Order: sequence, then structure tokens, then C-alpha cells
Amino acid sequence: MASSVRIIPATIRQNSANGTHLNTKRRTAAYARVSTDSEEQLTSYEAQVDYYTKYIKDRADWEFVRVYTDEGISATNTKKRDGFKQMIADALDGKIDLIITKSVSRFARNTVDSLVTVRQLKEKGVEIYFEKENIYTLDSKGELLITIMSSLAQEESRSISENVTWGQRKRMADGKVSLPYGQFLGYEKGEDGLPRIVESEAEIVRMIFRLFMEGKTPSAIAKQLASQGIPSPAGKKRWQVATVKSMLGNEKYKGDALLQKGFTVDFLTKKRKNNEGEVPQYYVQNSHPAIIEPDEFDALQAEIERRKGLGRPCGCGSPFSAKIVCGDCGGFYGSKVWGSNSKYRRVIWRCNEKYKNDKHCQTPHVTEDDIKQRFLVAFNTLMGGREELLANCRFAQETLCDCSAIEAELAEVRREIEIVTELTKKAISENARVAVSQEEFNGRHTGYMERYRKASERLAELDEQRREHQNKFLMLETFIKGIESCPMVLDEFDDKLWAVAVAKLTITIKGKLVYRFKDGAEIEG
Repeated sequence: MASSVRIIPATIRQNSANGTHLNTKRRTAAYARVSTDSEEQLTSYEAQVDYYTKYIKDRADWEFVRVYTDEGISATNTKKRDGFKQMIADALDGKIDLIITKSVSRFARNTVDSLVTVRQLKEKGVEIYFEKENIYTLDSKGELLITIMSSLAQEESRSISENVTWGQRKRMADGKVSLPYGQFLGYEKGEDGLPRIVESEAEIVRMIFRLFMEGKTPSAIAKQLASQGIPSPAGKKRWQVATVKSMLGNEKYKGDALLQKGFTVDFLTKKRKNNEGEVPQYYVQNSHPAIIEPDEFDALQAEIERRKGLGRPCGCGSPFSAKIVCGDCGGFYGSKVWGSNSKYRRVIWRCNEKYKNDKHCQTPHVTEDDIKQRFLVAFNTLMGGREELLANCRFAQETLCDCSAIEAELAEVRREIEIVTELTKKAISENARVAVSQEEFNGRHTGYMERYRKASERLAELDEQRREHQNKFLMLETFIKGIESCPMVLDEFDDKLWAVAVAKLTITIKGKLVYRFKDGAEIEG
């Protein structure tokens, strides 16, 4: 018998917006987004919502679901777009047949995100219609077009990102300072666009700096601020220790600004990292009013370095913490309370190691009044030769703190690293292009790696030496300014002067108090 063919008509629509749904209306949603919160863009956003609501409801073959929206959000990735993510979730759950959006750039500027989403929806039979480009994703040519258009949109985003970055760096090079005022304690944006001091917040900043110089740790300062009900820069009840540390080291509080401390690594992910020399930095002096006097700020940085050098946490709310040393065992003195529950209560300082070993330290305890009164005697003795003292300190800065030789060697070591890196690349390239003895190549490569290792180690050593010289210079500078600003005869104890002038106090077995000042002088009080 001759074969015959019978055609069975289609009863279910083709997966295309161009086709006609034979049995039911297509459940249709729209997506609207603007990437900034400006008034002009928000007007555009509202117009999109009104337009798509009416556009879908006017179609007899479409059933309106809703308009999904995102305001003030970039399209470079889909991680933070709640409206977008809800729409995709509903579509994958079978609640949507067709999604309408203005253009590829409104949907996503990231090619990968765009294509992944389109393919996810395609597997579920959900179509996207890009009105501006007239693209239906379930058409045969839809995926090719979406790939091309998404790539163009991504390049547009890259171009915008590069232009914004260039503009920001131009502002930095011109010395224009901008602060994250919403989370920066002490300043607000002035009418001239520059930082302006908020006095009520500035008092908190000054208190933080004062507490640190009085001996408290950042952790203790954070607890005290929280206990006093002072909100953090972010408006929270609890202060993070990292926040206090950041404030103590932020040069903006002394009226200067180091710009571009961090930078964006990838314009798509928006990932940022600390600037470790990858891009230029700009240091602007006297860029705005100071909350903390520069001398006081520099003195605090020297105190931070001193505490780091101790190799252990220190600080119990006193300027004497980790500065009083036992002349017998070399340990630190700590504060002890005698008669805490009686009218004879008093605070004394005693070696922390006194009763920890079989052989007890022979150094005596001292009172705070003893330390303060005998400091005045030692300091006034020091001030008897103030002019010679200042001249010696300046000479020490010029000689002991000079970094010119270190900088010269650093430049040589960096050149060595660059040369070795280029030689290594050249050897690898040559090995890939032409036939060479692998034994010879391995020998050369090992030699280059050894040169690189030695140069890198020397670079780290020189960097450490430079930091030590710079810290010594800073310590002497704060000492000099402290000496210059105080009277010839000191009548009462000054916490700030103590912090700036005294390197350590040694208590001898015979009860003598030997004050070592930061210029190296030792005077018995």
C-alpha cells in the first residue's frame, strides 16, 4: 500500500512573542529600572512603570501580572537588584510567560549575567522582549542578537566606569577633598562643598584622641563610648574597635587628606582593595579645618608606634601604662589598689612580676604622686639646657633619621627586581619558541628565582629600616615641639607632655626614679 501523511494541527503556541497563543492569554510582566536616585531619573522610572502597565493591559492576548522595579541600582550585575531577582524567581516558578523591558542595557550591562538569565528562562519557556532592539529571545536569531547587544552594553558600562574614574582622579590631583559625611564623625559638607566641622561631633573625636593618650586601648575606648550612649559614626549603639583605630590613624582629623587609599579592581563586580601602590595617591596638606592639632596628631601616631613595639596589648586608662619598668627584672609596673573597700584606699604602681617567681623582685612600689612630682624635678632639670637640647635633637634628625641612603638602595633593589622579572619572562618566552636545553633553562630559571628572592628580602629589610627612621624622626619632632611649647619651669604635671617627652621610667632597687626622655637623656628625679 502507498504511504500517506496526515497533518495534525498544532494546539499549543510556539515559544515566541511573534506567535499567537492558541488557548490562553500570555501572562506578561515588565521590568523597569533606573541607575541613579536623581529627580530626572526617578521621573523616567515612574514613566516606565505607567507606560508598561498600560501597554500590557491594552493587549487582548496578554494578561497583566505586574511591573517589577528597581530604583537607584546599577545594572552591571544582578546581585543587589531585589525587583529583578523576584521577577526571575516568579518566572521560573511558572507565574510568568513573557517579560517586557525597555532595552538590553536596562536588563543588564554584564554579558554573562544577561545570557545566563536568558537561558534559564528559555529552558522554562519564558520569553523576554527587548522593545528598543525589537529582540524576542525565543526567536532563532534571538540569542545571537542578545549576545551582541549585551557585549555592547558591557563595553558602554566599562567606558562610563573609566570616565568616572578619570574624573575622580582629576579631582584628587587638583586637591579636592570629599568625605563620606554620612559615616564620618566630626564633619559635614559646607556650602562651599568643603568639609566643615560639626562641633558637637568634634568633641567626641577629641575625647577619643585624649583617652588614647591617657593610656586607654581602642577596645577600652569603644566600650566607654558605648557605655556613655554615644552613637558610632554609622549611628549604632555599639562601637567597633576597628572604627576607633581607623579614627585614631585618619589624617583628615588634622586637616590633611590622603586620597585614593583604595580603588575599584573590577567595574563589573565593584570589588575594591586597599591601594598598595597599584595606582597613584595624592596627599593634600591643609585641605580643610583640623579637629586635632597636627602636633597632637603626630604625637599620637608616635604613641601608636611605641605601643606596637611593645609586642603586647597595653593600656589600663593611665598615661603610665607600659612606661614604668622594673630595674630588677625588666618587667613593666602595673597599677594596684590597696584598701579598696576602706577609707585608706589608694592606687600604687608595682612590678607585675614581683611575686610570680621564687625570687621576688626587690624594687619598691611607687605612688602616682611620687611619679608626677619627681617627673617635674627631672623635666625642669632637662629644660635648664633647652637650647642645646633642641639643637641636639635637630642634629639627630638630620643624621640618625636621614633616609637618603636607604631610598637610593631601595631604588637599586627595585631595578634589580624589574631586571630579573624581564629576564625570567624572556627566558620562558625563548623556551616556548625554540628548542633549548631544558637543563640549561632550569639552571637559568633557578638562578633568576634566587636573585629575585634575595632582592625581595632586601627590599623588605630596607622598607623596615625606612619605617624605623621615619618613626624616630616623628618621635623627635613631637618631642621638640613639646619642649618648644612648654614653659621653662613646669609647675604641674601635664599628661600630654609626659606622653610626648618620656620614653620610659625605670625604678631601681634602691627606689630611685630614672626618667629616660625621647632624646636619649636620662635624669634621676
